[in-house]
Amino acid sequence: MADTNLNSFDEIKEMTFLEHLEEMRWTIIKSLIGIVLGAIICWIFIDFIINEILLRPARINNLKLQNLRPFGQLFLFLQVALICGFIISIPNVVYQIWKFIEPALRKNEKKYVSLIVIFTSLCFLSGVAFAYFLMLPYALNFAGSFGTPNIENRFSIEEYFSIIVSVMLLAGLVFELPMLSFFLTKLGILTPGFMRRYRRHSIVIIFILAALLTPTTDPVSQLILAVPLLFLYEVSIFISKVSQRKSSE
Repeated sequence: MADTNLNSFDEIKEMTFLEHLEEMRWTIIKSLIGIVLGAIICWIFIDFIINEILLRPARINNLKLQNLRPFGQLFLFLQVALICGFIISIPNVVYQIWKFIEPALRKNEKKYVSLIVIFTSLCFLSGVAFAYFLMLPYALNFAGSFGTPNIENRFSIEEYFSIIVSVMLLAGLVFELPMLSFFLTKLGILTPGFMRRYRRHSIVIIFILAALLTPTTDPVSQLILAVPLLFLYEVSIFISKVSQRKSSE
């Protein structure tokens, strides 16, 4: 009888694991569907996205861009549509991830899922906007004006878009620091006391990260990134404190 119960328990456990994998598969599929739909929408407006948004920093800084590959612009347009589709589908991706982990949350935590999805999406999009409006103008101005007048600065269109996209995506990820502190606190890995104790060490690390993430050696651009990171660190301490208090209730 005991063996029968044990076997039943193992079967239930295995079924639960398989159902868990099935749910993960649908989470990935729904996220990819959102990205594809976002890419299709972006492709419809691709000329506006390229000319009025992504090429705007180049026009402002009088940068000269050139395409050196056959069909280079075609592949570039497809790449931009896919990346922009991912960016505008961030709320759906975050929502699908939270729906996947929702069964592991407590009842009092599930009601905050919508707020967490909104906050996570806003953090990422705020990082993208911060990079576009503040970091990139200074970085591109420095890149375009640096050097000797005997050498003309002409940039490959692939390199230009690589800088634009990578800086915006990296800034979006860095701005997720408050949500990262929320997760780590929930897992018991991080505490607000720990973050306060190592605040000075974190400041040094933040300035190092700002120097590494900034595409140029311009100290102004590095400072522009470091200041909001310091602010986000303080916000993360507050969120960690709130998360710890909620977990103990």
